[in-house]
Amino acid sequence: MKVALINTSDAGGGAAEACMRLLKALKQQNVEATMVVQEKRRQAEGVHGVNQGFFGKLRARFNFFLERIPYILFDEREKAVRFAFSTANVGTDISHDKVIREADIIHLHWTNSGFLSVKDLKKIFALNKPVVWTLHDMWAFTGGCHYAGPCNHFKNQCGNCYFLRDPQDDDLSHSGWMRKSALFAEAKNLSIVTCSHWLGEVAMKSSLLKGFMIEAIPNPIDTELFSPKGKAAMRTKWKVTGDAKVILFGAANINDRRKGINFLVDALKHLKALAPDEQVEIVIFGKNKHFDTSTLPFKVHQLNTITSPSDLAEIYSLADVFVSPSVEDNLPNMIMEAMACGTPVVAFNTGGIPDLIDHWTNGYLAEFKSSADLATGLQMLLTTHEWDKYSAAARYKVKRVFNNEKVAGQYISLYQSVLKPING
Repeated sequence: MKVALINTSDAGGGAAEACMRLLKALKQQNVEATMVVQEKRRQAEGVHGVNQGFFGKLRARFNFFLERIPYILFDEREKAVRFAFSTANVGTDISHDKVIREADIIHLHWTNSGFLSVKDLKKIFALNKPVVWTLHDMWAFTGGCHYAGPCNHFKNQCGNCYFLRDPQDDDLSHSGWMRKSALFAEAKNLSIVTCSHWLGEVAMKSSLLKGFMIEAIPNPIDTELFSPKGKAAMRTKWKVTGDAKVILFGAANINDRRKGINFLVDALKHLKALAPDEQVEIVIFGKNKHFDTSTLPFKVHQLNTITSPSDLAEIYSLADVFVSPSVEDNLPNMIMEAMACGTPVVAFNTGGIPDLIDHWTNGYLAEFKSSADLATGLQMLLTTHEWDKYSAAARYKVKRVFNNEKVAGQYISLYQSVLKPING
């Protein structure tokens, strides 16, 4: 069984990391899997880049800008939503690629940013191979947005999109919805996977995907790599005060509107009022262009972007609690990573996060968009005498539910089921 995993990139972003982890997990189970990407960035075995070399990379950049620029010039509502909407109007035809042609299973993941257009996806479906599509956000069943927020137009027909400068019945989101409607009308052997139960339930309510088989399979994680490294030793290494209470916050881009930095600021102010004498320090990692960490009421350690998984495991291990104030998320890798390292998590009760956190067992699920309740959860985990119990429960949950062998096994069972009709 040959499987072609397709994702825009092999590095950068949650979907890329999740797809790379699935590639590794499948190979551990002796599945002949290859990850097909727009441009190979890591020197990892089993990754195939379709746009390599000078001209290939130039083509990838051109496609990225060709998709972005018209949207930015004519349709973007504001800069804050610049990457919240993808038209998929340009891309690369990979249907003739050797890896794709030889594959028994085509497994799509996140294909935006100029990699695959809707037309390119249609050509893949036309190969008449079984296609599995793992959704890492809502894009597949909307007119173009990756997370719909309060909008429910995807349940009927998209249009009047609030991500657009001039929303109308027949706007860019409506034309995107129509193109996808035509795409799915020709998808005869398509299975949909969502990384969380929440996204699966939302997808089932969409007009575009109703009638398709939809199954929730989580992302896998290497629980040996992401494991507790010793709190005291890691604090010494990363120059964090040994006896302080440490709150960790991280995101690929901490200014991303979905990551809820404003709720974290308010929560920490609430926490300061609740425990004015507590010695608390904040560790922040991730791309940060605009946020002024001096506005936080505690000492802050700014670590910027961390790309090494072993470094990440060390940073998770030095914290007492990881906080995720995200307002829109599927199955966040960072929450899973923190829990694997034995660090309990406080997060809003939204999206796929409840698949990870069991309230009052391995972390705290705060009331959605309540900074005060987020602070309550932080105070509880920073002051509890049962921290070791929460820590052990967090790691146990990840080892039991999200380990490589179990997740790979779920995908292998799916692959085998969609191959049976073809093999007779």
